[in-house]
Amino acid sequence: MWLKNITLLNFKNYSDASLSFSKTVNAFVGNNGAGKTNLLDAIHYLCLCKGYFNPIDSQQIKTAEDLFLIQGDFEREQKNEKITCGVKRNQKKQFKRNKKEYDKLANHIGLFPLVMISPYDTTIIMEGSEERRRFMDNVISQTDAQYLDELMLYNKHMLNRNALLKQLALTRSYDPTLLEIYNEQLVQSGDKIFAKREEFMADFIPLFNKYYQYLTDDKEEVSLTYLSQLKETPFLKLLSQSIEKDKILERTTTGIHKDDLIFSITGMPLKKFGSQGQQKSFLIALKLAQYAYLQKFKGFKPLLLLDDIFDKLDDSRMHKLMEMVSHHDFGQIFITDTGKERVLAVFNKIDVAVTLFEVNNGAVENA
Repeated sequence: MWLKNITLLNFKNYSDASLSFSKTVNAFVGNNGAGKTNLLDAIHYLCLCKGYFNPIDSQQIKTAEDLFLIQGDFEREQKNEKITCGVKRNQKKQFKRNKKEYDKLANHIGLFPLVMISPYDTTIIMEGSEERRRFMDNVISQTDAQYLDELMLYNKHMLNRNALLKQLALTRSYDPTLLEIYNEQLVQSGDKIFAKREEFMADFIPLFNKYYQYLTDDKEEVSLTYLSQLKETPFLKLLSQSIEKDKILERTTTGIHKDDLIFSITGMPLKKFGSQGQQKSFLIALKLAQYAYLQKFKGFKPLLLLDDIFDKLDDSRMHKLMEMVSHHDFGQIFITDTGKERVLAVFNKIDVAVTLFEVNNGAVENA
């Protein structure tokens, strides 16, 4: 699978742009703020129906315009696939595959798998557990459509249970039979999600370890651990044990929505004790493991998007990364960087051809 071309209309800082890509390495170079990352975000839209950085579609429309349009042609399984995404202010987003609109966007997820590495990813390490669950869910959802449906069901059941707890706080009375039904529904979805996450981590952790050790020449000891309350106690029992606490707080305090990933370096929390370079290497290893996992379960190579990837990486790690993604089992790659000469030097050193695009305030030219 690869993206042959893309056309943008009124997307972020682009009024109108059309680009054709190579099957291998494509690099967008230009000053900060020129719009390099916006091109990666447009590719992300075509693959995953949304932007990488901002979930609000209307905020991606160019200032003073009424709509944006992104269109691209993929080659997938030796067939051309035309994907179109259009957003008008105050209207529902339109998403089409070969001119046919989707009944629901979830049906598109996983058809054109993608992995993006960005400076923004530090939130996975530095922020709360929600970011790490989102990372897990993003990977699994691209390989298992039922998982995404189950997540939506779980959230719906939890909202219902939380509403009942709020009603109890207001009226001092509730229907215990209804609580029992909500508990059973929550457990039914939660157990499936937990089982899938455990299965995913069993495959994912060895891939992560392989890539981290490659990037660092086995110099650092790191660990990645899946933490879940369901590992120790059945979900239904957890809900029963926490009911008094739940009544006081008016929300469900136990379940898979409390799951987390624990990141450690030499036995200490990566967030507190890892250097910027170590944290960057950890994130890159996470994303490369995501790539390998998607390739394994999809049977073809996802797109790989690298935004300002040279930032905070020393020369040794940068060289190893570029050598790996260019010569090993990777497909089409998109890179952004401020330095044209640096990009050329890196890929000349590893003898890999790169297609360059110069970006200047919403205008793109082949370099």
